[in-house]
Amino acid sequence: MPQGKLQAPRGTADVLPEEAARRRELGRICEELLGRAGYGQFESPVFEDTDLFARGVGESTDIVQKEMFTFEDKGGRSLTLRPEGTAGACRAYVQHGMHKLPQPVRLWYLGPFFRHEAPQAGRFRQFAQAGAEAIGSDDPSLDAELILLLGQLLEQAGTRKMRLRLSSLGSADTRAAYLDELRAYLRAREGELSDEVRARLDSNPLRAFDADHHGTRAVMAEAPTLLDRLEPEDADHFAEVRALLDEAGLAYELDPSLVRGLDYYTRTVFEFESDELGAQSGLGGGGRYDGLVERLGGPPTPAVGWAAGIERILLASDVRPRDEQRPVFIAFADGADARDGFRLVRSLRAAGLAAEMEQAGRSLKGQLKHGDRMGARSVVIIGGGGEGIEVKDMETGDQVRVGGAAQAVELLLAEASE
Repeated sequence: MPQGKLQAPRGTADVLPEEAARRRELGRICEELLGRAGYGQFESPVFEDTDLFARGVGESTDIVQKEMFTFEDKGGRSLTLRPEGTAGACRAYVQHGMHKLPQPVRLWYLGPFFRHEAPQAGRFRQFAQAGAEAIGSDDPSLDAELILLLGQLLEQAGTRKMRLRLSSLGSADTRAAYLDELRAYLRAREGELSDEVRARLDSNPLRAFDADHHGTRAVMAEAPTLLDRLEPEDADHFAEVRALLDEAGLAYELDPSLVRGLDYYTRTVFEFESDELGAQSGLGGGGRYDGLVERLGGPPTPAVGWAAGIERILLASDVRPRDEQRPVFIAFADGADARDGFRLVRSLRAAGLAAEMEQAGRSLKGQLKHGDRMGARSVVIIGGGGEGIEVKDMETGDQVRVGGAAQAVELLLAEASE
């Protein structure tokens, strides 16, 4: 019976070699930039206990309510493919007793994450994120450091039309008092709100700031803002973050309506955006989450971090891979022994050179064309009937005969070192 053509699942995408090279370059930028700032690379499992995200991310969030890929293992345990990275980093901090290490503990990660969202440009159900977390200090310089690091990452990637939105959510107590005020305001104009916002008035009224509904947006334009109700200590913290960003010359816009989609945020929140991405303009962002470690069973521990979408950065940037080593291509004249070429390829690779050989049955003319198309810096032609070896420089066209494979390797190594 005829079978349908198999394709990648909806909301996923194959990463082909050219795109993989751009991703690899972005990963290199992350490693160099964050490594210089003292952040060590960290990896958490791709799936975790579902309760980690229910407790950590928040029961009322879209992620937990609508977007998680959750399943039971063969032992009946509920597991979830990780939708974000901060909860896993904090779980590891608690599990491995990292509070005993010199604080703050600085971590960075890069890998796949999963959310059941409506697929669109730059938004997938399996997507890659880079993230950084600094756990164990409430110093405002950490907030500024992480914001600047994400800004530098985006700048080094060549991100176009970039801007930074910045705000503060204050402490948990300040936020709770503000939420009561906001609920009262929204209930007084409940008839103008969308059904979704009305359904969340008790659980998460802050999400009203993100609504696209025309009536809701009109209501929120006159809503009280948390930024105007910060306690003095939180206001001073935020003022110091801003002063450090000002001193570093990083432009930003204050946005009292900025609401991150996760419940754990406190104090500083921020988001980098690019107009290159259209309506879904977010590149990456984050903020403080001073209560999350304690919520997951650890000691009271302040922390701050961010995550950035790799696919979204690539869409909005000009990042290109560094010039990689141009390969040597081994070609065969009629009657040549392919085993000679196979041995030569192995010798070149062992010497540290990139090397490939003819394996598609092309004529010598076709092999030379292929070597040119693939960007080979030299083509080694193995002659038939004991005619020896010739090395052709693909830039100059010069062709040199050598006595054997060892001499070819020596010549190519000398050329590579020039």
